[in-house]
Amino acid sequence: MSILPKAVSHVVESFERLPGIGPKTAQRLAFYLLHMPQADLDRFAEYMKALKANTVLCDVCKNVTERTPCQICADPRRDHTIICLVEQPTDVLSIEKTQAFHGVYHVLHGIIDPLNNIGPDEIYLSDLLKRLRNQEVKELIFSMNPTMEGEATAMYIQKQIGATEVAITRLAHGIPIGGDIEYADEVTLRKALEGRRSY
Repeated sequence: MSILPKAVSHVVESFERLPGIGPKTAQRLAFYLLHMPQADLDRFAEYMKALKANTVLCDVCKNVTERTPCQICADPRRDHTIICLVEQPTDVLSIEKTQAFHGVYHVLHGIIDPLNNIGPDEIYLSDLLKRLRNQEVKELIFSMNPTMEGEATAMYIQKQIGATEVAITRLAHGIPIGGDIEYADEVTLRKALEGRRSY
């Protein structure tokens, strides 16, 4: 039996369904909302309602946007011959913060993960293959996370693309800035050694 009012319990249960939110954090968030001024809470609720209603996936790259094509795909200053392939829209945000990439993106919205019943048809892979067939692409950068699923997805995509003039590259892997070699695992050190370059 819960001593929480039903209204609070429902909010706690809703927060618990979000990734990375446990019971204590969910309770803390629910009680924070409970103590917010009503006007702020109403505005928060409006934003939540509008979240899906006011966003779409870009027809070109599948990134989340307010209109299609998205700002990046519509920008003539971007190099549309270089596509950076990422797992999630949040990866686009991270790469854009670096201000080092001036090409365009393709967002898969997941990776191939047979253990969780996610196959090639559950991600935006066919859209990528169409894009590669229908537009001039010089380079495809694999920017999936360096996990077993990310590697499997990259290998599957490379096999689907087959022999092509498109250069397929991947982000460098290795020791992060400020990291200690002593604490790096063997795979990270091997990748760092294999990916070394002139100084």
